[in-house]
Amino acid sequence: MINFRYHVVSLTAVFLALAIGLVVGTAALNGPVADSLNDRVAGLSKQNEQLRQTVGSLQEEVNREEDYARETAPLLLSGKLTGKRLLVVSLPSGRDHVEGVTDMLRMTGATVTGRLDIQDKFVIPDNNVSLLELANKTARPSIPASALPGNSEGVETSSALLAAALLDRAGQPAVPEADRRAVLTAYINAGYVTVADRITASAEGVVIVSGQPHIDRDSARKDQSVVTMAVQFDKLGAAVVAGSGTGAGNLVTAVRDDPALSKTMSTVDNASTAQGQVVTALATVEQLTGQKAGQYGLGAGAASIAPKQPQ
Repeated sequence: MINFRYHVVSLTAVFLALAIGLVVGTAALNGPVADSLNDRVAGLSKQNEQLRQTVGSLQEEVNREEDYARETAPLLLSGKLTGKRLLVVSLPSGRDHVEGVTDMLRMTGATVTGRLDIQDKFVIPDNNVSLLELANKTARPSIPASALPGNSEGVETSSALLAAALLDRAGQPAVPEADRRAVLTAYINAGYVTVADRITASAEGVVIVSGQPHIDRDSARKDQSVVTMAVQFDKLGAAVVAGSGTGAGNLVTAVRDDPALSKTMSTVDNASTAQGQVVTALATVEQLTGQKAGQYGLGAGAASIAPKQPQ
């Protein structure tokens, strides 16, 4: 007679056999599976090391190209703008490469009349009224308020005033030093600009050094204010934008996408590199000596890497 004890013993035997089968099966597969996994890990490690070496080689190649650009710059630039006067205007996003751009401009033989650093406060939308009031209050006899844009746009009016004080005005007398100093002092004291290099005279052309667009909640309005400022400087002098990248909101992109601006302003989209800084200087030469605008660099909208050089 089959009793409960028989069932317990039978079930125990079944589970014991199953456990033994699992152990034996695992032991049998453990070697091949482990070997396969080890081979895959070793392969991935080797591939990763190869990728690291490739990245290192590419970086070394970039470094050598940058060194080559710096070493050959004097051959390309020396004496090209002797006797010309240039103003450098830098935006907060362009501070990292403004020195490199300025060095290349000086290599052309041009006199850099000074460097105006625009502060972020200048393009903050909430400061529109304050900028408008400051412009009207700061206007000088040589730059009367009636000569400034007659609207309620503070960035536009202030940019027009600064441009008039710092650039030559075709067909008009030069702004006296006292008036230029008064305008600058007013905007410096208000925290809208700073002067990295003392501005000593008016300039024939301007190089605006920019970088990536704004990314905060007011980014669209700030980016538009940057374009507004650049337009006012372009109206009075040969203008080149030394930028970085061509993404949405970028000053370089805004100029290239505007049919009118792209005919009067030059852009360089890789001015954060030594190669781009050399191209910026060449584009400035083209603006001042050939009265020609061009779009240069590696990004969207660039006509070529650099201006064509005379044979």
